[in-house]
Amino acid sequence: MNLTLRSRVLLYLLVVSLSGILIASITIFSGVENQFTDYVTTNRVKSIETIKEEAIQQYNDTGQLTNEQLKNMVHQQAMAESLYYKIHTNNGDLVVDSTSMGSMMKMMNGHQSSLNSNEYQSESYPLKSGNKVIGNLTVYYSGQLIGDEFAFLKSIKRNIILAVLFTVILSIVASLLFSKRLTSGVDKLVIGVAELRNHQWKTQIPLNDLTGEMKPLGESFNQLADSLVKEEILRKQFTADFAHELRTPLATLRSQIEAFQDGIWEPNEMRLEQFHAELMRLVRLVNDLEKLIAAENPQIKLNKKKLETGEILSFVEDQFSPLFIEKGVALEIQGKKESPWFLGDQDKIIQILINVVNNALQYTPAGSKVSICVEEKDNQIIFIVKDEGVGISEDDLPLLFQRFYRGDKSRDRKTGGVGIGLSIVKAFVEAHRGEIKIRSQLNVGTIIELYFPKK
Repeated sequence: MNLTLRSRVLLYLLVVSLSGILIASITIFSGVENQFTDYVTTNRVKSIETIKEEAIQQYNDTGQLTNEQLKNMVHQQAMAESLYYKIHTNNGDLVVDSTSMGSMMKMMNGHQSSLNSNEYQSESYPLKSGNKVIGNLTVYYSGQLIGDEFAFLKSIKRNIILAVLFTVILSIVASLLFSKRLTSGVDKLVIGVAELRNHQWKTQIPLNDLTGEMKPLGESFNQLADSLVKEEILRKQFTADFAHELRTPLATLRSQIEAFQDGIWEPNEMRLEQFHAELMRLVRLVNDLEKLIAAENPQIKLNKKKLETGEILSFVEDQFSPLFIEKGVALEIQGKKESPWFLGDQDKIIQILINVVNNALQYTPAGSKVSICVEEKDNQIIFIVKDEGVGISEDDLPLLFQRFYRGDKSRDRKTGGVGIGLSIVKAFVEAHRGEIKIRSQLNVGTIIELYFPKK
């Protein structure tokens, strides 16, 4: 039989609560009965000792085992405590006998059994004065609780039973309410997951309907749904952007080829150069995608060796100096003469710096400056690239490393990019067990810090 989640939770709660109640009630029942029986036994022993002491004291005073006071005490215990006595002298003469009173009282209460039946128990005690045996005392008492004692214990048990029944009812009601409260949140999560599976990305779970324990799970689900919405938007945006990036050179190439085929154009040098430029644009797009796939490969292998930071900075300067001069942007590199080393893949490290420095150049206007420096801290090498460019908005900062994200689409199209440069950078940095941090302010500039462990 398949049970629903709520039924299973309710069953578990009831089993746990009812088991606890059952164990507690059995413990209380046995504890109360044992304690009360011990109490009755202790009182009976005290009463018997009182009769023994009185009989011995009377013998010491008068030479007789009994008097009126002792008979009254025996009579009182027979009436109040259902204790019946026979006292014999050392010669065997019976001087006190209250057992007949016990038999008469039982007959008056409708009981046919006598004090000699199995219902009653007897104990005998020698009466001694010093070392001399002066007589014998035999006491008869019921082996079970009777009279007020029985009524008292019965009342206690009845109250315990009522308390247990009330607790059982209360636990059932509480289990019903709690299971409904708990499983309602789980049911909402199940429904939410089903909606996500059906591509309803904007699904959200109302947190006010969840218990305190379920709210963190609900918040995580809503964050997941939000991230899926953003990923879906980026996917659609990339599809549209990439289709546009492909469509433009393809349309140009098609028109030029058809013009050649129809004899409208002659394949002169200028048109062939245009043809080649559009073809290289397509090649760059495909190469960028290949680089991203390679960078995000979880089994990427790094050819690590000792790298000197001064050599790397000198290489970057040689590569970019002509481009910076052409645009009119100053390039300032610090730390070329210093050569702290670290372990890394030279090709990947250079590709990381080329992407970062190229971004800085693209978004820094003429007359401004881009600076590169290296710091050594806590067994880490830190490359710091700082520009005086247009900056990045706070809304765009958390999304920079997502694939195909472009904060300014028009500016990226002019450079032919599709927004995967920083995704490649992040993948290569993390492959080195490093970290990348970005700080930026609009119209002020951007600082990118690349952390690499030395070993």
